[in-house]
Amino acid sequence: MKTKIAFALMFCFLATGLFAAGQQEAANTSGEPTVVLLTDATGIDDKSFNAAAWRGIVDFYGDTVENAAGRGSLYDVVTAETQDMYIPNLRQAADEGYDLIIVTGFTWADALSVVAPQYPEQKFVIVDVDWIGQPNVMEFVFSEEQGSYLVGAVAALQSIEDGIDNPRFGFIGGVPGAVITKFEMGYIQGVKSIIPDAQFIDYYANDWGKPELAKAQAKNWYDNGVYCIFSAAGGTGNGTIAQAKEYRLRGMNVWAIGVDSDQYEDGIYEGKESAVLTSMLKRVESSAVIALESVKDGSFSGGVMKLGMEEDGVGYSTANPSLSADVVEKVDAMMADIISGKITIYPTYAEALKNGAVPAGLSALDD
Repeated sequence: MKTKIAFALMFCFLATGLFAAGQQEAANTSGEPTVVLLTDATGIDDKSFNAAAWRGIVDFYGDTVENAAGRGSLYDVVTAETQDMYIPNLRQAADEGYDLIIVTGFTWADALSVVAPQYPEQKFVIVDVDWIGQPNVMEFVFSEEQGSYLVGAVAALQSIEDGIDNPRFGFIGGVPGAVITKFEMGYIQGVKSIIPDAQFIDYYANDWGKPELAKAQAKNWYDNGVYCIFSAAGGTGNGTIAQAKEYRLRGMNVWAIGVDSDQYEDGIYEGKESAVLTSMLKRVESSAVIALESVKDGSFSGGVMKLGMEEDGVGYSTANPSLSADVVEKVDAMMADIISGKITIYPTYAEALKNGAVPAGLSALDD
């Protein structure tokens, strides 16, 4: 009797599993690929890196962030509160049968290096990493130094228009490493292309999700005469914007620079006045769209894909009406010179230091 009951239970379990799998297949009759975005604890509301990836996914399906109609059937997002959930979340997503799994940031690299070989038929994408080397992993990297050069030039040109004598510039990074160094190096070189003897200070929060750290540092710097701060720190950098908003509302002439997504609206403090002068646009959404298109047309392959200015992978925002037409014209000309190779930008601290393009004593790391 026990054997019959056990057999019956096993049959029900298998039937239920097959029925659920059938339901999942039936639910997607559009012919579109399915995808899940796995994020760190900052989630898709970080107004930065993860938000851009999510925007690319919903755009691919013709939806919007505000009306993500296909969520739960064609695409979804899962947030890991801690890094020890990275491997379990990757395995669960692979077991659930998504056509594509996307992760963003080098903090996912170790986990993906473990899981990707275990699921050789599963297609993965990782952004900001180029060393996984698995045939089922498409790796996207960006020329962050190019876009950062532009926002540095914007900040310097704006300081001249504002009549600031000997302006000082700050950079706040998240976790130090080669990618964030490219942001800092490009920013400094962009500023120095306009003001060769400009002064710089930097700070690394060693965290992507603590805006209070950036806010405290920004307050200290603004109080001590820093004119503009560029943050490449994920959710941490939102603290810089918050402090800049407070001070501009009080009439202080200080600026923040956004990153990854256009953060102009995040900086609005009165009417259309925004404390975010410009944003370095790192079009992570492009990587999501490119990967999904490759899955859809059957051309997906592992390997490294680099998106620079020429590929519309990076740029800068002109949303703030405080930017004059003259500044925009000059920076657009620089963009053309970067694409043509007329302007050389050093992406690593070692190269930039060797060529006298940046000051010594910075906290940036090349690895």
